[in-house]
Amino acid sequence: MRGTGAGRYGEGMFRPEETGEAGRIDLGALAYDEVSAARLTTLGAGPGWNCLDVGAGTGTLARWLLESAGVTTVLAVDRDTRFLTAHGTPGLTALSADITAPDFAPGRFQLVHARFVLMHLRSWRRMIAKLVSLVAPDGVLVLSDAVDLTSATAPSTPYTTVMRAMWQALRETIGTDISWVADYPQLLHEEGLCEVAAEIHVPPLVPGSAISRFWADTWDRARGAVLATGRVDEAQLERAVHDLASPGCAGLSPGMLTAWGWKTEEAARDHTARRDPAHRGGLVRGRADLR
Repeated sequence: MRGTGAGRYGEGMFRPEETGEAGRIDLGALAYDEVSAARLTTLGAGPGWNCLDVGAGTGTLARWLLESAGVTTVLAVDRDTRFLTAHGTPGLTALSADITAPDFAPGRFQLVHARFVLMHLRSWRRMIAKLVSLVAPDGVLVLSDAVDLTSATAPSTPYTTVMRAMWQALRETIGTDISWVADYPQLLHEEGLCEVAAEIHVPPLVPGSAISRFWADTWDRARGAVLATGRVDEAQLERAVHDLASPGCAGLSPGMLTAWGWKTEEAARDHTARRDPAHRGGLVRGRADLR
């Protein structure tokens, strides 16, 4: 049965070698690329920018940056780059790497972008600091992860019951955690970034939509782990899939919170001084555990 192995995203679950996994990723891109592109456009991504796209998936946003925004280069990083190397886009370099590795240091970039990546990492707090370190002076960090506005409080329906079971299954098998995502603005402030802001996009659940198909496919690939929670059985899962494809579905999809912040040389110096006891008469404020 699929989806019962523990480990990491792409290993214990959602393995890239599984048939159809690229299609599932592309459904997510169809649901969110337009929103991400609009935000990056507003932030000024364009000619002269060198960009880092972390967890680039099938590369849809990396290619958009080059072909539509006109940035100079994109380094697209993923632990498995099989979906990235299939496209020969000028300016796009695919790098197979584990961003949690201590020696991951690809340089500094005007834009560092990661979407639906940190929520799957148990070391997410440490990784925020690491990605901040890869932003060049006057560059911007843009991070997007999932938020679920209803699963804890919405009426119990086949859809909400399965969604709750899915989040539990992902947490128990590959460490996915979205409980902290709404804290992104404060977390970026703590890392010394400026002009920090955030927005949320929740795509509508309509029959045949990319997001509805994405969730149905995700549930199927995580089926074993979802059933293992004991919160749903096969019949309930099939009913939820049926409801997703029905005009009567009145659920609210999990959405995407995007937060961004700019790095300035002055802010970076101030942030370093605040962290260095020598600059504060030896007084050290406590910080949250970086995990």
